[in-house]
Amino acid sequence: MTHLDHPGAPAPDWHVTAFPGTGDRSTLDAVRELRARILFDHGRRPAFRRADGTHSDDQALDFGAWHFIARRSPAGPPLGYIRLSTPDSGVPFQSREFLGDDRYEDLLAAEDLPEAAVFEHSRLVVEHRARKLGLGLYLNALAIGAAHHLGARAMIGTSGTKDGQDKFHERFGFRPVRGTRRYVPQYTEDVVILLHRADEGGGRHHDLVTRLRDEFPVIAASGPAEPAAVARTRRPAPVTLIGPPDHDVWRPVLHTADDALDALLASGDVREVHDTIDDQLTELVRSREPSCRDEAEIERLKQDQLAGVPPWTYGTWAWYPWSGRLVHVLPREEFRLVRTDRNRGRIERPDQRRLFGKRIGVIGLSVGNSAALTFALEGIGGAFRLADFDAFGLSNLNRLRAGVHDLGVNKTVLSARQMFEIDPYLDIEIQRDGLNPDTIEDFFRGGIDLLVEECDTPWVKIAAREHARDLGIPVVMDCNDRGMLDVERFDHEPDRPLLHGLLGDVKSVDLLDLAPRDKVDLILAMVDAGRISPELAASFGELGRTLSSWPQLASGVALGGALCGEAARRVLLGEPCASGRFYTDLGEQLHPSRDVYAGGVR
Repeated sequence: MTHLDHPGAPAPDWHVTAFPGTGDRSTLDAVRELRARILFDHGRRPAFRRADGTHSDDQALDFGAWHFIARRSPAGPPLGYIRLSTPDSGVPFQSREFLGDDRYEDLLAAEDLPEAAVFEHSRLVVEHRARKLGLGLYLNALAIGAAHHLGARAMIGTSGTKDGQDKFHERFGFRPVRGTRRYVPQYTEDVVILLHRADEGGGRHHDLVTRLRDEFPVIAASGPAEPAAVARTRRPAPVTLIGPPDHDVWRPVLHTADDALDALLASGDVREVHDTIDDQLTELVRSREPSCRDEAEIERLKQDQLAGVPPWTYGTWAWYPWSGRLVHVLPREEFRLVRTDRNRGRIERPDQRRLFGKRIGVIGLSVGNSAALTFALEGIGGAFRLADFDAFGLSNLNRLRAGVHDLGVNKTVLSARQMFEIDPYLDIEIQRDGLNPDTIEDFFRGGIDLLVEECDTPWVKIAAREHARDLGIPVVMDCNDRGMLDVERFDHEPDRPLLHGLLGDVKSVDLLDLAPRDKVDLILAMVDAGRISPELAASFGELGRTLSSWPQLASGVALGGALCGEAARRVLLGEPCASGRFYTDLGEQLHPSRDVYAGGVR
């Protein structure tokens, strides 16, 4: 009886031990308890739990059969198991008991197979946490390979059908035997007999079966796993250095459940598999039918959504190569409907669709990173262009949402990764060398609907606005001091002076080679020196002396992302948002005089 979620593919580093059922009884008892607990499946198959709460799967077939146990490491807990019964077992196969003696013998006669040449594999069970890592596929291939090595001409077995287990076995060259399907109360599902002929190979996984056939003698010689107490005393194996991380990869690869996905899983690059598609389908139904509370009706609507396809084939598998994660998600429109469902009441679905149709440019990915992530979370924009030449450094960890494992990664790469992890269906382009006179045209080519400008380079700040004004693109900027938000509606005001005229009639060409002091003076003029906070004003005189750069805090960066998001949403949806400079000074907002309950609670 097979129990697994979907056909994954093998991870290459499973530690497998094998032993015949003639050895230590305690090991066999532990195997039986493991099988029964997994088959019980939180109550799905109550026959596998005793009245006292222990789990039971005692079968005479265990004696004389081969048993295979898989772990992640030699000392790790058992994660999966499969049994291989040979003609010498001396106990009737499960298949024979399922069919009855006469029908079983008629089947073999019709296939011209002597009983002495037919083996049976059964009891493939995998712990939940390992099911999506390809362990079931690996164990199945191992049992088939072992049977081939031991001289089997054919293999037979029973398979459940509820979760597509029979389809899983068909990928190894098994075929269902006509007229054998029937409901089995012990398993609470329909069961069918499957047959595999060794001379027809291993189906789609023939190469893996062949490899494990050749490795079976070594695995068999390993014997059962040693007791955990012994394993814990062994010196750990040395760590294998895998080289520096890839700082250039930033785009996920989207797969359907096909051969390319199998090849990816078989590559060994996948470190984690996340499959919550059943929960996502439940959320989809509840998003569409908020008043539906009947679990049976919800399940029926989920099955209607699947339209007869196995759950593991539905939707998209998003492969994130920088983290080694493979994630199963709903198709794009359904994914976004559920992901932004809690926006409703503030952003209704027609406006959600409008926002996903917008392309947004972000220049400078410090405060710009906070803005870009806020946009991705809120569904403001479905396409993005990001530009920044800088790499994420340790001093950025005071304000950017990232980890120490991201140090050295270009900020556009880092931001794109984070955004894709929120929504794998986004369309993102990056310019990791930042913007200069040779590349700025490319950034605007093809059009953008809104620009978020957050860089520190005066030339870029002005040149970007020159392009935005010429093209009628609105610009928003937060300066990370006193919650200052700048809005320039060049889409409505094509002749509007840049930065509200604070710099006069300055041209970007005049700013290419500024001295450090001139750069500071220009930035002070941009932010209006008379309105900046005392802390920022004091810091300018300390730059390069006691301060490496002007101060910025995570709270201010987070606020900047929120303010940019609010302004961007209003601009893109045609809601009120005029040009101007606006302050959301947290120091002022939290002043005791602004306490609405000052003088007593009322």
